[in-house]
Amino acid sequence: MSEPTADPTHALAELSRIRLDEISLDDMLLRVATLASRTVPGAREVSVTLVRAQLGWTAAFTGDLARELDEWQYEQQRGPCLDASASGDTISLPDMTVEQRWPQWARRARAVGVGSSLSIGLPIQESVVGALNVYGGPANAFDPPAVAVAEHFAAYAAVALANAHMYDSAATLAEQMQEAMRSRAVIEQAKGIIMGERRCTPDEAFALLSKISQDTNRKVREVAEALVARAVQRARV
Repeated sequence: MSEPTADPTHALAELSRIRLDEISLDDMLLRVATLASRTVPGAREVSVTLVRAQLGWTAAFTGDLARELDEWQYEQQRGPCLDASASGDTISLPDMTVEQRWPQWARRARAVGVGSSLSIGLPIQESVVGALNVYGGPANAFDPPAVAVAEHFAAYAAVALANAHMYDSAATLAEQMQEAMRSRAVIEQAKGIIMGERRCTPDEAFALLSKISQDTNRKVREVAEALVARAVQRARV
């Protein structure tokens, strides 16, 4: 069994010090995978599976071997990382040579030098679940203390990932709202220009913008931006 290079307490403290406004969700996921590979005794490679609407993907990985073993499961729609994601449980495969639940996947794992694995469910939020996947070289790479370390780390990582996911979603929503407000502002400016030129109502001005949008196959916002830009240019002449 390989020795961990990071103390579990120090690794958890490092996770807790991460500021969500200074790191992206993707970077957070990679940090979780990297710290787990350094913390769990016996770990050879680590990946993080995320599942949304029954679609799984590897959001972070420490090496191509982990990513490829994950992706085979997604293609077949079955495997320990998907089952752990769905159940939130820990699924241990101590010896790939005698594994009967996923024999085809176990053969692929043995072929690339993986003799054992752990997949620990990460209940991130209602719409997104996942698993921390830890791959070991020899059979029986993870003894009970190693499994306990992995589960403790995964529980802490799940909270960090849930917070990161919520922050990322909130930041995305805020950006979308700001963009919508900018679009609304320029459309209102364009309506005002049209109303002044044509002596029409706000509804009639917007109807004209919509018609130009349809005729030119452009968004209403793009039509409004062009109209405002022309008005500004005329005012400067």
